[in-house]
Amino acid sequence: MIVKLIKKIYDNGMIIIVGLGNPGTKFNSTRHNAGFSAVDFFAAKHGFPDFKLSKKYDALVSEKDGILLAKPQTFMNESGKAARKLMANGKGQMENLIVVHDDIDMGLGKIKFAKDSGAGGHKGVDSIIAALGGKDFIRLKIGIATDEAPAGDVVLQKFSPAHQEILDGAIKKSAEALQHFIDNGLEKTMNAFNR
Repeated sequence: MIVKLIKKIYDNGMIIIVGLGNPGTKFNSTRHNAGFSAVDFFAAKHGFPDFKLSKKYDALVSEKDGILLAKPQTFMNESGKAARKLMANGKGQMENLIVVHDDIDMGLGKIKFAKDSGAGGHKGVDSIIAALGGKDFIRLKIGIATDEAPAGDVVLQKFSPAHQEILDGAIKKSAEALQHFIDNGLEKTMNAFNR
């Protein structure tokens, strides 16, 4: 069923969903790794195989039913290296690329789809735009802004337990939104989730 839907909506290669974050256990559950968390949750919910390291793509990857999930294993500001390799190997087209990432300018718990928009100061997105030579891809932004002001680099800090619970809800909602996109396309998904 899902494969037929994908082929009906997308005739130009597979759907690539790239979650952004920093590799390494010390960055687990940090604000900047919301993209990794969302892709992990989506993979678990839909029975994707375990992620495996692909040196060819500089990413952990998992593939099922015409969908490729990827978590770049470079640091955030070099995320474009993996995105360029994924696209260069004929895995998909720009309109089928979804980049899932944190957004410091959006309130915690909110999610929003965007297309053909600037990086908004996000180093990972900026790297992907530069590497691909354009911004005509889809982004799923996950809000991480709170009233807290942790010392040091905010995006590398972890949430309080109460705020983590809100983020967990947004991660679940992101997985629903990604599935809605796969089944219905971008316009209907934006109408349903960009509120």
